[in-house]
This record gives sequence, C-alpha cells and structure tokens, in this order.
Amino acid sequence: MTDHLTLTLNGRRQAVDVSRDTPLLWVLRDALGLTGTKFGCGIGACGACTVHIDGAPVRSCSLPVEAVGKGKVTTIEGLDPAGNHPIQAAWRDLNVPQCGYCQSGMIMAAAALLAENPHPTEADIRENITNICRCGTYHRIVAGIILASTRKQG
Repeated sequence: MTDHLTLTLNGRRQAVDVSRDTPLLWVLRDALGLTGTKFGCGIGACGACTVHIDGAPVRSCSLPVEAVGKGKVTTIEGLDPAGNHPIQAAWRDLNVPQCGYCQSGMIMAAAALLAENPHPTEADIRENITNICRCGTYHRIVAGIILASTRKQG
C-alpha cells in the first residue's frame, strides 16, 4: 500500500506515492530519480547515503520517509546545483576522490560540519566525519575540508 506524501526537497515541494516505511534513500533514487545519493551498506554505517534534513546530516538508507515529517531535505543535487559550494570547489581543487562512490555522502557530511563549525581543526574533522571511504583518501578529505573552511560560504 502506498501513501501520498509531500516532501520539501532541495527547496521545492515534491509529491510522492510510496509506503511510509520506505527508506528515504529509495524514495530519492527510485521514486524521484535523484541518483546522486548512493547506497552503501543499508544500515546507516558507511555514510554514502548522507543527506541533510534541516541542515543536519542524516543517513538516508535507514530513515523511513515518514520520519522526515515537515523537515527540509537537501541532497547533493541541491547543495549547490552549479557545484560551487566551497566544499565542492575544494574537492575539485585537491582532486579529493579516488573512485568517487562515497563522495556525495562525504561532501554532504562535510558541508554540514562546516555549517556548524566554519573553521574545524583536523581533530574536529576526524571526530565528526564518520563516513567510510573504501579507497582510504582520508588525508585528502581532511585537506579538502580545511581548504573549504578558508573560503567564503554562500
């Protein structure tokens, strides 16, 4: 059985007909065609599926869509549609990704950290960014977040 739900997604109201217990990740990918958010582990551990709800990073693979409520969801597609958010620019400048699979979730986690703490230390980054990078590019991820913290955020 499906329900008619309305989400605020990337700044726009979006209607969707899905079961209320469908994980947000699958609503985004399958029902709405936003494939930037990735499936990694399915249990909320790896962070590949990270999106923002009201600015806070959330693992969308284990969150039922009904839990979003009136929250505002932002995906990688909505962070900065032109790809010019300071964290996205830093990622390009430093060639942060290797395979790139985890990067949309990593970028979303980093953007949330910078919104909360505009000038994090390396220790802050390592404590707060718990996403997994299978390629092990953590040193470039940390450098990218530090570089982004030196740039004006929009």
